[in-house]
Amino acid sequence: MKTTLTLLVVSAWFATPELAAGNWPHWRGDSGNGVSLNATPPTEWSESKNVKWKVPVPGRGSGSPIIWDDRVYVVTAVTIREDVGAAAQPATQGVFAQQQQRRRRGRPGRGAERLTALQFKLLCFDRGTGELLWERTAVEATPHQGTHATNGFASASPCTDGKHVYAHFGSRGLYCYTMDGQLKWKRDDLGKMETRNSFGEGSSPTLVDDRIIVPWDHEGQSFLFALDKQSGETVWRTERDEPSCWATPLVVEHDGRKQVIMNGQNYARAYDLESGKELWRCAGQTERPVASPVAANGLVYIGSGFRGAFLGAFQLDGQGDIRDTDHVVWTITRDTPDIGSFLLSGDRIYFHKGKSGILSCVSASTGKPYFAASRIAGLGNIYASPIAAGGHVYLTDRSGTTVVIRDAEQLEVVATNSVGETVDATPAPVDDELFIRGEKHLFCIAN
Repeated sequence: MKTTLTLLVVSAWFATPELAAGNWPHWRGDSGNGVSLNATPPTEWSESKNVKWKVPVPGRGSGSPIIWDDRVYVVTAVTIREDVGAAAQPATQGVFAQQQQRRRRGRPGRGAERLTALQFKLLCFDRGTGELLWERTAVEATPHQGTHATNGFASASPCTDGKHVYAHFGSRGLYCYTMDGQLKWKRDDLGKMETRNSFGEGSSPTLVDDRIIVPWDHEGQSFLFALDKQSGETVWRTERDEPSCWATPLVVEHDGRKQVIMNGQNYARAYDLESGKELWRCAGQTERPVASPVAANGLVYIGSGFRGAFLGAFQLDGQGDIRDTDHVVWTITRDTPDIGSFLLSGDRIYFHKGKSGILSCVSASTGKPYFAASRIAGLGNIYASPIAAGGHVYLTDRSGTTVVIRDAEQLEVVATNSVGETVDATPAPVDDELFIRGEKHLFCIAN
């Protein structure tokens, strides 16, 4: 494990630099690291205790809520009807399409032959009361490909800069609305994804300056798009030699240049924000990565944990292939996360082992463990990413249980809570509230 550390100046950029307190504009917060520096939500709640409000959310979706001022935004996909005889149509033809069709057979929930027509919606709720202020149907469509039984068709989280809110439905398009729900532009011409084993889509876009970065990794030709956030026009499109990946891009700055950091099965990579040109790459990731990068103090951290384990700390001034160079500061090859992303709070990186409730916390500077592979009672199957706020870390599993621990170098469980229904989305901490998107409801947790 390499321990050489060169301190650089780096900042993670999401939305605008002028972000005010009390907002959560992106599924990993305004820093991209999963941390709120000013929120102090409750540490204890139940289905009745400390629930400020609870409102039903129609349809199905695991995109996380975002909050701006007095409004909460979520996406969902609502069934219209079952299209009798409608089948999943491959986006490509030939050998690849035939292979995909063979994979679908006999795998319920992993690309079912019969699909339903859906309304893909963006919902806006009043933060104070939970009242539905408006809803917009971006598009009505029957998906061309199925999805995993645990995944829906509205898995990407929206994002906002306080002027517009962007709802991404993958192959069904990217839609830009005003904060009051007026459609400004849409892009439904980016293509159709064919994901590995019909697991479905779910990568979220990232806002930075005047651009929105859209990942497009699948079993066909993969891309990374930069679109003009005002018009939706393509600024650049870079081809990627990557199969399906569900990570969300992170934008960091080094030496006056902003880099788009992206996970990938073949390589972790950095691209120039202005041009889309690849700057550096490093192999070592595992299959079908999902976890998104985090960054601080001159380093970016990238990893994955399906059929293997990898977490690497990378300097940002490399060029070309940086594997086996001093630009790789340290690596870890065990107990890394599969679905949930990393949490970076201070010098502490928290992560689950695979999809389990087993938690590790390591030093961001050295990679050495503060505590390693610790089983957390009450946690089982993990899809949501950990978040930090108010000196605590919130760990949520699919049963709806959230275990709260101290944000510290020693493991200390503070409380175990539940909202009583499935939770796949990452909670959002804002001020003294915590917003949890469950399978059927949106919850506002407050003392």
